[in-house]
Amino acid sequence: MRVLGRPGGARSRRAPRISHGTGRTALPRAVGVLLGCLPGVAAAVALVLCAYGVERAAEPSAAAPVPARETAAYTAARPPIVPRTAWMGDAGREQPPPRYDDEVVAVFVHHTDSPNDYDCAEAPAHIRGLYEGQITARDWDDIGYNFLVDRCGIIYEGRAGGAGRPVTGAHTQGFNHRSTGVAALGTFSAGVPVPPAMERAIAALAAWKLGLSGTDPRSDVRLVSSNDGSRYAAGTTAMLPALAGHSDGFMTSCPGAALQARLPEIREAAAKLQGRRTDTGDRREQRQEAREEQQEEAPGEVAGQDGRVAGVPR
Repeated sequence: MRVLGRPGGARSRRAPRISHGTGRTALPRAVGVLLGCLPGVAAAVALVLCAYGVERAAEPSAAAPVPARETAAYTAARPPIVPRTAWMGDAGREQPPPRYDDEVVAVFVHHTDSPNDYDCAEAPAHIRGLYEGQITARDWDDIGYNFLVDRCGIIYEGRAGGAGRPVTGAHTQGFNHRSTGVAALGTFSAGVPVPPAMERAIAALAAWKLGLSGTDPRSDVRLVSSNDGSRYAAGTTAMLPALAGHSDGFMTSCPGAALQARLPEIREAAAKLQGRRTDTGDRREQRQEAREEQQEEAPGEVAGQDGRVAGVPR
């Protein structure tokens, strides 16, 4: 079949367009010419197939992968940590292999209830004394705290097993699993100032350890009590601060009223080290409301910070 050319003076050929609206879809000129060369039924079939292909080309590809939404990784650098060999000396004894959890989602802060007027060079000797007291008087297999911090802000590795691993400690009865214990060397009862260097070190340590599990230091986490001797009956799921004081999980005055009162600021400092936005009073209220709603959704199963669970006194 002879195809006539465009007469002179006609408009130049434009690239075929595909309509993205709901109207008719225009076929490319070359397709029209091809259809003119095909006999009856074949031309009809080709027309249908061509129209379908053009319509599909005008639509987004269903097989095209959708870009995954990136989630910001809120982590913090590991702070300098003095290894346990620096304070252990020749006091070590044979002990069983360390135990591990899957991850650390909570940090419990303690104080050692010891004098505050020590020289920081004496800190290793103080830690060794704590170790010896716990393995003899209490017959423990190791020091209970995972880390210790002196008043100069120096962080010491405590319990064996690796500072970067989720070592199961012996610091907060009922909540030693999925948590790490940090002890501040000294006594911080009401009215005793907490050294700023110590606060910064605790914040840096908490930011790093909680960042490994993606936990916001200002958040609340669910922990299951493993011991009736804690504030919560064994098996109870308690809602506790991710950066908590010893007294949040156990009936004690530790870590002292002064250090306990500084925990909100330490949480904020830790969150900032993770790269999170500064918290506001409104956001704190929102988190408290969210916790109350969760407790209402699961009555008798989730306990708040007041330690009151179904049938269990504080």
